[in-house]
Amino acid sequence: MHHEDQRPRKFVWPLQAMPLARAISLSYALLIIYVSLNPFDFNFQNGIAAWAWLDAPLPRFITLFDVSVNILAYIPLGFLLVFACYPRWHNFVALGIALGFSAILAFSVESLQTWLPTRIPSQMDWWANVLGGLLGGLLAIPLGPQWLSGSAIRRRFDQWFGLNWAACALFLLFPWAQIYPQSSWLGTGVWGHAIFASVDWGTMVVNHVVQESIITAICWLGTGLLLSLGMRVKAPQWKILNSLLCFTVLVKIAFTTLQFGAEFSLLWLTAGAIWGMVFGILLLRWALKFSGTTKAWLALTCLVSTTIAINFLPDNPYFILTLRHWHQGRLLHFNELMQWVSVVWLPLALFWVIRNKTTFNLKP
Repeated sequence: MHHEDQRPRKFVWPLQAMPLARAISLSYALLIIYVSLNPFDFNFQNGIAAWAWLDAPLPRFITLFDVSVNILAYIPLGFLLVFACYPRWHNFVALGIALGFSAILAFSVESLQTWLPTRIPSQMDWWANVLGGLLGGLLAIPLGPQWLSGSAIRRRFDQWFGLNWAACALFLLFPWAQIYPQSSWLGTGVWGHAIFASVDWGTMVVNHVVQESIITAICWLGTGLLLSLGMRVKAPQWKILNSLLCFTVLVKIAFTTLQFGAEFSLLWLTAGAIWGMVFGILLLRWALKFSGTTKAWLALTCLVSTTIAINFLPDNPYFILTLRHWHQGRLLHFNELMQWVSVVWLPLALFWVIRNKTTFNLKP
């Protein structure tokens, strides 16, 4: 046998349809519609035609921020749409489809904004959106279909989650659920104040460092156990979850900087948050050894109990003071969306655990 025949052959990932790219493209398009049209208070009787913005003069004041946001918002859409077209269409045909879809979506959004009192549609926004879609498509073409279907990232997620895309989606959404300001770090699910608002704590003094430490630790323990249930047994679960926590901290710092300014980027990183993460990491290392059923019940117990505590116990007075001085400005609609993600992440996660609790011990 020749020496050349003994060389290992490079595995070539086949050209195949990419349902993940299509699902993300659709989700991102819906995200653009939500952010662009929120709060949906349409006034169809204002006497203005939907296409009137095509003949309207350009805005008197055009800021670099507005142009940049309109371009950047459509770059991911154009990028994903190119991959969503594979394998039927590729290269510049896929680019044309991505550009056309971006232009139609932007045109529809601008036209609907005609009937929104708080929005001003313009040609500048439309051209910026189209340019963003074009740039995203141009970035995707050189990568080829293997980039998304056979990249190291995709293969890594296959090794971690297998076909469990629901757990993978919860994993990816978790950092974004932490962006909106919270009274306790990692304390998602703040939707019960309407129930417990009548509770009067009087002059009771609460050690908020201890309170936040306990809530953060138990929240991370419950979240880590919940996400581990969707992972393969042989995956390095503790390292993956610690990496997710570190990425979540970085995302929180970045968006706190945008929301409050660079001088307040670490405002949320209190002593309670730090100690809570430390204790949570240590508890998770120990709890990951449990059986799937035990982890499921422990995750449910942790997340439900902390949700009750977050909504029942008094908020940190420094957190309340922070919200009073929070001027959301241009990020108003983005912050509303992140608040929505923060609210729904926990119910979705709990529903997923309850629905699949009988299969956790059968996972390869």
